[in-house]
Parts: sequence; structure tokens; C-alpha cells
Amino acid sequence: MNVSVISRIEVVEFDFEVRNLGVPEGTKTQHSGGTPGGAIEYAPGQTATMSRYAVVIETADGCRGEYVTHYVGTRSALAQTLMLAPGLVGRDAEAREGLFDDMKRELRQYDHMGHGPIDIALWDLAGKKYGTSVSKMLGGFRKRLPSYASTYHGDRNGGLDSKEAFSDFALQCLEMGYPAYKIHGWHEGDRREEAENLLHVRKVVGDRMELMIDCACELRTLADAIYVGHACDEAGYFWYEDPYRDAGTSAHAHRILRDKIKTPILQTEHIRGVEPKADFVLAGGTDFLRSDPEYDMGITGAMKIAHLAEALGIDCEVHAPGPAHRAVMSAMRNTNFYEIALVHPDCPNSIPPVYACGYSDQLDCIDKDGTVPVPDGPGLGVVYDWDFINARATVRHVFGG
Repeated sequence: MNVSVISRIEVVEFDFEVRNLGVPEGTKTQHSGGTPGGAIEYAPGQTATMSRYAVVIETADGCRGEYVTHYVGTRSALAQTLMLAPGLVGRDAEAREGLFDDMKRELRQYDHMGHGPIDIALWDLAGKKYGTSVSKMLGGFRKRLPSYASTYHGDRNGGLDSKEAFSDFALQCLEMGYPAYKIHGWHEGDRREEAENLLHVRKVVGDRMELMIDCACELRTLADAIYVGHACDEAGYFWYEDPYRDAGTSAHAHRILRDKIKTPILQTEHIRGVEPKADFVLAGGTDFLRSDPEYDMGITGAMKIAHLAEALGIDCEVHAPGPAHRAVMSAMRNTNFYEIALVHPDCPNSIPPVYACGYSDQLDCIDKDGTVPVPDGPGLGVVYDWDFINARATVRHVFGG
């Protein structure tokens, strides 16, 4: 086949609304443009305006690759994508390893969050060119993925506002078929409240589902993290994720925590790429690794991390949902659950409703056995609703022809 030379890249910014969702007071930032970037919570009667962007890569021989961001659509990530795009025009779209290496260097002074959407679109392009799925290109062998319900943060608004509310929602998810449930606690990071909550949820669900907790770095001190970790030990939690305010970046601190508790620690969501994750695990800072095609420099980067974990004999858990995430997980042996995030009994998640093919990562997307399918169509295996995106487009950036 012909070499597919990149002739045009378009990046489309767009907005959409999510009902019953808001930003906790004091957490709106210029970084997020006043819209939810990370701190979002149930807010009955409110409507949050979310901003995301789509990447379209076209080649001179008529190939096209697409990707629409899920959780990486922040202003800072967009700026990095726009920084990288012009340098790809005229390059071979299938030379993904070389492009990966060049983009990684180009963003060496930044957090690499704008790299992933481009790499994912390149994989989508290659799959469509050859009429095969990204999953098959990766050697994927999993057709369905066991999933866990990953909650929104606790709130004070009548949603997940108590230990009883968290346990009721856990039972709802159990009845739907979910084999596992992950708690995101409250933004205040009160160690006693967090420990009481996770113990209560275990008491209510018993041993009928696996439980995890992600404190999202809200606990203030190592002492707080040890306190909650002991509760995890008592309740038999499957993992303990991002406990406290080192922001998930200190291998030394988490090695100390690992020495004090029995529950496996899941770290490295907040450090980017295979090399620093290798340093983190080799320094004894975590039991499991995190990988995310959006956060970790695309499908190319995510698979490097999965293979690193496999070489070290540890598990690698894919962060967040999406078609690229399903493709990556389909080709991983050393992983446990697909994350359906963020979910709540009374509001949808903040993933843009951009699919015209029935694809979904909402709470009800699982089958009765608690699994989701891996898309098997060409490329990522999804069809985007460009009528929806174009109708809500706010800015278009075009590079090349």
C-alpha cells in the first residue's frame, strides 16, 4: 500500500451540557475555563457546561483517523495538542513509534497530556486503512471486559452524601451485575469519615463484590493515609489508590505507606510515561501500575506501560473508560477491571455523548454479567456523531491542506 502522508489535521473544540452536575465551591480554575476539570460533583438542578475537543488526521491518500477526548479535554491539554499538530503535517502517519518519540521530546517541559489524543487518532487511521480493529492490531484476545463502577466524589447535596448513600449505590451496582465498586470519597479528606464509609460499604455488600477506594489525593498527611489504609486492610479492599496530598508523585512516601499496610496500593495516574513509572515501581512506591491512553501518550504509550508491568510481574490497571481504553485492555493479560467512570445514581457521567453507533460508558453500559464489549469495527470501532460535534463547535484549528 501507499505511504500515508499526513496532509491535514483539524482540532475541533466543542461544548456540551451535563444535567445535575456542578463544580464544588472554590474549585473553579482558569485551567478548566470555569468548567469542571477534575473536581465535579452531583448538583441537583444545575447544568454543567463541559468543554472537549476532537482530533481529525487526514492523509494525502484519503485515509482518516479520529478521536474525541473524554477526560483529557482541558485547556492545557488542548494547548499541547495544538503545539504538536503542525509538526506532523508531511510525516508518515503509520510511523507511530517515530512520531511518538518526537512528540515526547517536544513536550519534555510539559505534562504530555496533549500527546495522547493525536496518537490515538493515528491508531484509528491505521485500523481504518487496513480494515481491522485497533484491538486486533494490538493482538487483543479479550472480547469482553469485566468492569467496575467508579463513583463520583461524595457530596453534601443529597446524592452520595453519607455512608448509607454509598452502600445503597453499591447494592444497586451489584444488582446490575457489577463485580466491583470503587469509592471516591469527599473532598474534605476527613480520615475518620473516609474509613467509616469504606468499612460500612463492606459490611453492607459482604463478599459479593470487590471494593476499591480512590482518595484522589484528598487525605492531608501520611498519618491520615495510614489510618485509612488500616481500614482497607480490615475490610479487605482490592486496592487503595492515590491516598494523599503528595499528589501521587512520591515513590519514597508510598513505599513507607506500603510498609505500614497490607492492601495493594495503586499509583502512577499522576506521572506520565513509561520511564517515570518504571522509576516509581522499582523504588517500591506501588503494587499496581496505572495506564491511560489519553494521559500516557496514547495507545503507544499505554502499551509500553502494560508491558513494563508484565515484565515486572505486577498488574496494570487502565484508568478511565473509552474505546481506546477498551482496545488496550483487550490486549493485556495482567489487568483486572475496566473502569466505568464517573457514575452516580442520579446523574450521568461527563463523557461527551458523541457516538452514533450505540457505544456507551454510562452506568447502564454493562451486560448482566458485568462486562462490556471490545469494539471490533475498523480502527477504534466507533462512529462519531459529527452532527452533534459540529453543532456545538466553538473553535476550529486547521493545520495543512
